[in-house]
Amino acid sequence: MRHVYECPVRWADLDLLGHVNNVTYVDYLQEARIDMLLTHAPDTRAIDLAEGVVVVRHEVRYLAPLTFRMAPVRIESWVTEIRAASFTMAYEVYDETEDGRVVYLRAKTVLTPYVFAEERPRRITPGEKETLTSFLGEDPLPERSRPGPVRHLEQGHYPIRVRFSDVDLYAHVNNVKYFEYFQEARIVYMSRLWGEAPGGAREVPMVTAQMDVDYRIPIVFRTEPYDVHSWVAEVGTSSFVIESEIRDGETLLSRARVVMVTFDPGTQRAAPAPDHYRELLQREVTRTS
Repeated sequence: MRHVYECPVRWADLDLLGHVNNVTYVDYLQEARIDMLLTHAPDTRAIDLAEGVVVVRHEVRYLAPLTFRMAPVRIESWVTEIRAASFTMAYEVYDETEDGRVVYLRAKTVLTPYVFAEERPRRITPGEKETLTSFLGEDPLPERSRPGPVRHLEQGHYPIRVRFSDVDLYAHVNNVKYFEYFQEARIVYMSRLWGEAPGGAREVPMVTAQMDVDYRIPIVFRTEPYDVHSWVAEVGTSSFVIESEIRDGETLLSRARVVMVTFDPGTQRAAPAPDHYRELLQREVTRTS
C-alpha cells in the first residue's frame, strides 16, 4: 500500500531559476511522511512514529523541475525496509497527466524511533512494525553512492550560524535545515571558485541532480557558528560532485554528497560545462589546501 499526499506548492518555494528549490522538496517529504503515519494510525502506534523519530539519512534524486501552479503536487510514500530499531521510507513526487506520470523526484529516508527525554534511540515495537508492514514496497533508488576521502580546503570553509527558527520541538535543528546549510556553504564555495575564472567568462547555470545526507549527531542552537567544509570530489563532462561535512571542532555532525549538473537554460537539459570551468573544477579535485 502507498499513501498519497497532495502537497501545496507555495510561491515562496521557488528559487532564482523559477523552480521549486531542492531544499524545499525535503520539506515536502517531511509533510508527506507525517501525513501518512498520522492518517493511517489506528491508535497511538503510528503517531509515535510520526512525532518521535529522528532522520538518520536522506537520499534524494531530482529528476525534473517543478514550477509554481495553483494545483497541489502529489507525493506517494511507502516503506521499503523495517529493522529492529529503524525503518526506511520511500517517496515519489509526481503529477498524473494525459501522457502518463511525470516524476519530479524520488527519495528515501532512514528513520529511527527516538526517546527525546533521554536522548537515545529505541527499538520498534511489535505494534509499530505491524503498522509499517502494511506499507511495505520496493526500493525506488539504486544502491547508494559512497563518499570519498575528506579534504578541508581554506576556500571550502564556511561558518554556519544556527537560527532560532531552525530548531524543532525537540531542541534539535530540523533535518530539512541541514540541506539549507549545505546549500549555503556550496553557493559560497562555488562563488569563490568562479572568482578564479578568466575575466569575461560567462556564468555557468547548474542544478542539483542528487543529494545524500547522513545525520551523525544532532545540531543544537548556540550563538557560535559550526564549521562547514566543502570540496570537489569528482568532475565529469556535464556534472560534478561536491562533498561536504558539518563539524563542531573535531566532532563530525553531518556529511553530504551532492551531484551538480550544468545545463542549457534554453532547452532545460544537461549540457557540457565550458572548458575553463571544468578545468577549475578539476584543479579543485587535486587541491590540498
